[in-house]
Amino acid sequence: MEVSSQFLLTIGGILLLGLLTSTLARRTFLPRVTLLLIFGIVIGKEALDIIPQVFSDHFEIIADMTLVMVGFLLGGKLTKASVRESAGKVFWISLCATVVATVIVSFVLIWIGVSQDIAILLGCIASTTAPAAVLDVATEVNIKGDFTNLLLSIVALDDVWSLVLFAVGMAVATSFNGLGGDMSFLLMASKEIGGAVLLGVLIGLPAAYLTGRVKKGQPILTEALGMVFVCGGLAIWLGVSFLIASMVMGTVIANVARHHDYPFHAIKGIEWPFMVIFFVLAGASLELSILKDIGVIGATYILCRATGKYLGAKLGSQISRADQETKSWMGLALLPQAGVAIGMALVASNQFPEYRQMLLSIVISSTMIFEIIGPVFTRLAIRRAQGSPCGKQ
Repeated sequence: MEVSSQFLLTIGGILLLGLLTSTLARRTFLPRVTLLLIFGIVIGKEALDIIPQVFSDHFEIIADMTLVMVGFLLGGKLTKASVRESAGKVFWISLCATVVATVIVSFVLIWIGVSQDIAILLGCIASTTAPAAVLDVATEVNIKGDFTNLLLSIVALDDVWSLVLFAVGMAVATSFNGLGGDMSFLLMASKEIGGAVLLGVLIGLPAAYLTGRVKKGQPILTEALGMVFVCGGLAIWLGVSFLIASMVMGTVIANVARHHDYPFHAIKGIEWPFMVIFFVLAGASLELSILKDIGVIGATYILCRATGKYLGAKLGSQISRADQETKSWMGLALLPQAGVAIGMALVASNQFPEYRQMLLSIVISSTMIFEIIGPVFTRLAIRRAQGSPCGKQ
């Protein structure tokens, strides 16, 4: 009974916090994502330590459930109508933002004396963006327009480019260290991406035709959640990217289903409570003590990643002939970074145990910073690019 009581009280308290956070976000310059993370830090082990261990132990499950819904919603933005006029912009900006960030981080770290292999690994990790944070800020700001739609489409492709770059980086670093078998990481990425795409299509096609039949034209919430969680569960079981699989499924349904678009509305109705719990627990899991280990290399990484994202998005905007607002603000909107980067750092540290301490301390500490301040820049960018004042709506 005590465990059940703690679990329910924690869920209830965190959800009520979400209401308070949304109210505060409308009255401050901080987005609700950042406020939730800060609150998580306050009630986590670094401060008050009042979150029950039984709840923290289930953070990974909550995170997976949240991110698979985020992937589904982002995939739903990639419709033929929305992509028809912006396909070139989405392709070039997403590609350039990831590649340029990787190149700048890698070369500058090598220039200041970091070994080539670890510099390349950190450069590849720098390419990732946090889809959950970007989506929530865009939802919170609620400013409709071309910039917001373009941003969400770009974020949807970010994980694909990042996985490819990371696989290439791991292969190159392995080759530098003379460990052999460097092609295994390219094969791993091919399986993770290709398998995810195939799974998303295999679930998305029948779902597009079968949903919306119980209540004509309106798939009920159980249908939408069932599809999303089955897709995510199969992806994790098969060892492919559940985020990409859910995105592909969402894209297929959005483009193939002619009799409804309600699955996306249904998920939007339940997604926010999961997001609240996800960001609070993410904040509670952050260890501020690790910031002291960041040093010159970590500071350089942070500055170079921010610069690379900004310049990469600007280059992609110029190549695709995007408007001035996109050139000026898209890079700042892509600054949030979260769990994908830490996951890559863990994979790299397992392959190169001699670099474990440096990789994890730099990536975790920098992710902590980008996770908190990144959404601030995303909200600023959306408001400025869409011609809205930075004051409250």
